[in-house]
Amino acid sequence: MRNVTESKLHSSIGGAAVRSLEMENVGRFRDLRKLGIILPDSKLRDMIAMDASEQESFVMDASLQGPVTTASIPTPVQFLQNWLPGFVKIMTAARKIDVIVGINTVGSWEDEEIVQGVLENIGYAVPYGDLTNVPFASWNVNFEKRTNVRFEMGMRVGSLEEARAARIRVNSGEAKRESAGLALEIQRNLVGFYGYNAGDNRTYGLLNDPGLPAYVPVAEGESTSTNWSEKTFLEICADLRTAFVALRTQSQDTIDPETTSITLAIATNAVDYLTTVTNFGISVRNWLTNTYPRTRVCSAPQFNAANGGLGVFYLFADSVVDTSTDDGRTFGQYCPAKFQVLGVAKLAKGYEEDYVNSTAGVMCKRPYAVVRYSGISNNTP
Repeated sequence: MRNVTESKLHSSIGGAAVRSLEMENVGRFRDLRKLGIILPDSKLRDMIAMDASEQESFVMDASLQGPVTTASIPTPVQFLQNWLPGFVKIMTAARKIDVIVGINTVGSWEDEEIVQGVLENIGYAVPYGDLTNVPFASWNVNFEKRTNVRFEMGMRVGSLEEARAARIRVNSGEAKRESAGLALEIQRNLVGFYGYNAGDNRTYGLLNDPGLPAYVPVAEGESTSTNWSEKTFLEICADLRTAFVALRTQSQDTIDPETTSITLAIATNAVDYLTTVTNFGISVRNWLTNTYPRTRVCSAPQFNAANGGLGVFYLFADSVVDTSTDDGRTFGQYCPAKFQVLGVAKLAKGYEEDYVNSTAGVMCKRPYAVVRYSGISNNTP
């Protein structure tokens, strides 16, 4: 691959220095290449030996005469352009699945399934008696499976294409490789939120994992609307407080929001209403930070219309400390390969590359550590 640099300036001649070209020394004409004129030495000798009378037949009259060429402006616009550095790239939506739930790189690209074991301890203590039977404890195990799905994106670069792209300071191979990587990341992010339906597979996302609890509608405000855009400071705080109470209650106090790391994931079109303030300038965000200091706030556009066109928010513990032998996390995103080069082929007129990724989506491993609320925004016009 050639390094792309700015074009080399071979020559620059001021208007006052322009003069007729004289063919006196063949050796000097090697410098014509700097002017874009490429003539082999053997051809130059033939040209110099041309019959003088034949040259005279092409001489114009010395006196002024009417124009014989097409009228034009003195300076073409190409010489009046100033090219700004760099290229502006087209925006794509933020990819937030890794920020919200993290990412686990496990297994290999060729694996078919990701399996999480779930073990339940069973037993019930009874009053002691010398002559009673001994009650036995036991356990029960299940296996939660997620199907690994693979996506590919490749590129092909031609020799002429690469040479011409270099003229505008673009490395065609590098740009296509970046496009392929971006396309794979966008697809992985989508699977992370929505899963992937390929028939009988089990690949789910953050919004549709079967272990997730049902959505709970937030309360209406004085305006009779549930949208945070129409709620007051106290009403938004009440929605969040209700969610924290529900999280602590349904976990049977296993999760203490004041000491446990908590994630609050909010619809992109509603997250900025956390800046709603009181008459004293205290915002919802200030209240949240002071009351629940272990809580971090994330946003994602996929939450804007996650529940029938309504915006939602999730509140969940990042991890739970118990007797489990896994990583203790509430959610797991499992990706055997984010970006893998599958093959590279040298062609007669260029080269071709193919890349793949693989993901098993997102698994909710601890449903009791999640609460979901709906109605904080309306995505319809």
